[in-house]
Formats: sequence, structure tokens, C-alpha cells
Amino acid sequence: MALKYKRILLKLSGESLMGQQRYGISSDMLQHYARQIKELNEMGAEVAVVIGGGNIFRGIQAEGAGIEPVTGDYMGMLATVINGMALQSALEGIGVYTRMMTALKMESIAEPYIRRRAIRHLEKGRVVICAAGTGNPYFTTDSAAALRANEIKADVILKGTRVDGIYSADPEKDPNAIKFDHLTFKKVINMGLQVMDMTAFTLCQENNMPIIVFDINAPDNLRRIVLGEEVGTLVAQ
Repeated sequence: MALKYKRILLKLSGESLMGQQRYGISSDMLQHYARQIKELNEMGAEVAVVIGGGNIFRGIQAEGAGIEPVTGDYMGMLATVINGMALQSALEGIGVYTRMMTALKMESIAEPYIRRRAIRHLEKGRVVICAAGTGNPYFTTDSAAALRANEIKADVILKGTRVDGIYSADPEKDPNAIKFDHLTFKKVINMGLQVMDMTAFTLCQENNMPIIVFDINAPDNLRRIVLGEEVGTLVAQ
């Protein structure tokens, strides 16, 4: 089976784990993502995952609670570790070998992120879960996804969302929003479209790292993308 994308970086938001809940982790959504990742793994794709923490805590919530922004960002990083542990447990429960690597040292539960070691895990067929963002405040998990994708020389970043691609406006609010199948980095910037935060997006643009934005909730989308079908919106040079 010929794969168009052999090594991928899958970016999952923390909110995607909530399902219909207001916060926390939905077991149904966790199993849904685990099954999709397992399918890619069995197809021979090398999969790294960067996961957010917004279902548990967002750094931007901190200021309103009287917590200084830097401390709030570190709390958000710890939230991504909780999500990473949940995803690791779900994957291993269905027979997928994984390694969780964190940008903050916490050897009792995960390996420290080391680029060469991450690549070796991927080559051995293990799913690598990258948690704790970049390990630095002021950087989002989008930036972590862009950084890790470039470090491991991924073929593409797959950004899973609730909608089936990039639109001219929010399709959940504007019924006249137009969906794009292909966009250049320059066009995204000129049109003011929100794909990733600007730091992450610029890093992808400078290193010619393609991004596919797609509906993560559709059961077959990940498999179809890896096989080369046009799903969602491709952003490339």
C-alpha cells in the first residue's frame, strides 16, 4: 500500500477530547482517536502526536484567576501531559506501542524529548506523543506542532478540527462561507485566515512544511489523507 505521507505530525486540540462535555476527557472521543491512529500505524505510517490542553486548562484563563501569565502557561503544559497520558493509555489498550516524550522533565511518567530518540522511536513503528508544548511559556501547542514536525522531518502536519477545512469565514456562524481546497502560505496571510498562530505558521512557511486542516471526527479522514486523497484544505508553498 503506497502512502503519500509516510511520516506525519498529528495536531490534536485538547478541546477535541471533550466531545459533548464542557471540559475533561470523553472516553468515546479518546477511543475514536486511538482507533484512527492505530489504523495509520498498521498501514506503516510513522505517527507523532502533539496534543493541546484546553479541555483542562488554558494559560489565558490564568490572569482572570489571579495567576501570572507565565505560571498559567506552565499549568497549560501540564494539562497537555495529562491528555498525553490518557491517549497513551488508550493506544496501548488496543495494542499500539507508544512513547510519550515531554518538553518538561518528568522522568517518572515520560521520556524527555530528544529529537534523535523521537526519530528512532518512529522508525521502530512506535507512536510518539509529544507533550508539554515547547517547554517554554508564550508558545502555543500549534508552535510545538510546527517545531516538532520540522525537527523530525515530517512529511506533513495534519491539524484535526471540528470543520472539514479552511473557510473564508467561520462556517458555524456564516452559511455563505466558502471552503478552500488549496491555499498558499502567502494567500492565507494576505486573507487574514486563521490556520495556526502566526509563530507556528511562519515556521511552517519558512521550512516549506505543508499543513492539512481537516475534520478529525470523520472516521476515515486520516487514512484517506495518508493515502493521498484530497481531504480538507492543503496549505503549501
